Amino acid sequence: MTEITRIGSTTPKLRLYLPHQPDGLAQLAERPDARDLIARNTNHWRKIITLLAKVASPQPDAWRTYRDTTLFGDTALCFSAELEATSPSWHWIGGQDNLARFGIGTRQAQPLTPGSAIAIDSHACLLLTPYPDYRQLPNVMVAEVRRALDAQGFYRTGVGV
Repeated sequence: MTEITRIGSTTPKLRLYLPHQPDGLAQLAERPDARDLIARNTNHWRKIITLLAKVASPQPDAWRTYRDTTLFGDTALCFSAELEATSPSWHWIGGQDNLARFGIGTRQAQPLTPGSAIAIDSHACLLLTPYPDYRQLPNVMVAEVRRALDAQGFYRTGVGV
């Protein structure tokens, strides 16, 4: 049996790396569907999927429709502790404990503002944020992430400049 290390697009514009997997992973890997993932899992997963949609949606006010119809056509949830090397895309690692699993240096990642909990390494297309939960990554921070990704060309090209 092959280990499932991801769900979603094989050529995502954004990959969100998480240290744990949702229930129903085998079925979700075959047919990724945000509504199904939310229905099979706890409120915790609804928050993660919603924040992923809020960040990835081309239109910030249309994130609900994007989440329910398009999300896994454009994004992927990854569960391994290695950044996937296929296709150019942004790599989003949320949370300090999660970041520690990767053993990668973050010296090139620059905070968006002095003291910001959000940092970007535009060369590596790496986005570092607090864990994707409303308490740690509230809407005001999601807006910061969106502005930073927009400045990198993410919403125009799907990856970066």
